[in-house]
Amino acid sequence: MALIKCPECGWDKVSDLADKCPQCGYPMNTVTSTKPRSKRHKRPSRAANGAGSIYNTGRPHKSFRAVVTLKCDLDPVTGRAKQYRKTLGYYETREEAVLAIARFKVNPTALPETTTVQEVYERWSAKHFEGKKEGTIKKYRAAFNLLVSIWEKPFANVYLDEWQAIADGSEKNAPTLKDYKILVGQLYKFAIMHDIVKPEQDKSKYIDLSNFGNPNARKRERFTSEEIETLWTLKDSDIYYTVILMLIYTGVRISEFLELKKENVNLTERWFDVTASKTSAGVRKVPIADKVYPFFEYWYHLNDCEYLLSTPDGAGFKYRNYYDGYWTPLMSAVQMDHTPHDTRHTCISLLTEAAVDERLIQQIVGHKGANVTRSVYTHVDIANLLEAINKI
Repeated sequence: MALIKCPECGWDKVSDLADKCPQCGYPMNTVTSTKPRSKRHKRPSRAANGAGSIYNTGRPHKSFRAVVTLKCDLDPVTGRAKQYRKTLGYYETREEAVLAIARFKVNPTALPETTTVQEVYERWSAKHFEGKKEGTIKKYRAAFNLLVSIWEKPFANVYLDEWQAIADGSEKNAPTLKDYKILVGQLYKFAIMHDIVKPEQDKSKYIDLSNFGNPNARKRERFTSEEIETLWTLKDSDIYYTVILMLIYTGVRISEFLELKKENVNLTERWFDVTASKTSAGVRKVPIADKVYPFFEYWYHLNDCEYLLSTPDGAGFKYRNYYDGYWTPLMSAVQMDHTPHDTRHTCISLLTEAAVDERLIQQIVGHKGANVTRSVYTHVDIANLLEAINKI
């Protein structure tokens, strides 16, 4: 036991065990808990009104959704406030979502992450075309028309394979593709400036044009009769040989065929719709030749994939996946040296040799100059196209 001093009366002979001072009654030994407070997980504090909202969507990537309120009106019927909200985008971390909302508050006209390719082009061109010569503007517009298949896609979600496939399947010469690559680079520069993508997401510099305009590049060569016969003999050994034959007997571009959905295939009337192409003439109905009709039936009923052609896992193809994983090995196995575009060149050659009318050839393959209204096709039109394709 020890003696302590009372802080109230100053008496210095109070026991340290006493509850109070014997002299004045001042409490001396107030019991306080020494147990540390439990550490609780703090929930994120609620944002102030008008500061936007962030939701964790649970998605495996970019799970944080940033939402802002654009305006708030009073409903005259219910008397309640009605909010008009906008999703700015999806982000990897909550901090990135917070920054996106903060940027929007500073500059509401800034472009969100969900901005489409077409919207990026329109905003970029509105400023970039000022003072430019008409010839320069035409070049950019022509290059932009090559992007028609991805116009509505969020710019940030376009993969390198898609930019490359557009160049590979464009049938354009080196100068035009150079303009295309420059345009893509300009769009990325604009998107980076407006925080749509990060600098490391710039794919334009990786677009490969080395085989275009190169004197040593492989020229387009049609499949010979002997090569076509070889493909027919191999059709049962690997089902993907049938894809090459389907390309030869339809004349479609490889990009059009890989993107063909079953909903656009009419097996009963033996045609399919190309709904997106690099040119307006490319949007067309394509007849299905009798020779390859069984292949269309097979692929159509093979699985539940929405696309006509699919991988062994039942997924749709990306161009690079098909070219590297299927086309190249098949060509190597039969010692043939062809590109997918050679099938289109072969179809046109076969139709020409069969004395098919040039206008019908243009309708089948979707060449410019096909003077036909594609919004309405009659059964006579399809019958003529079927008769033409069955001549080869």
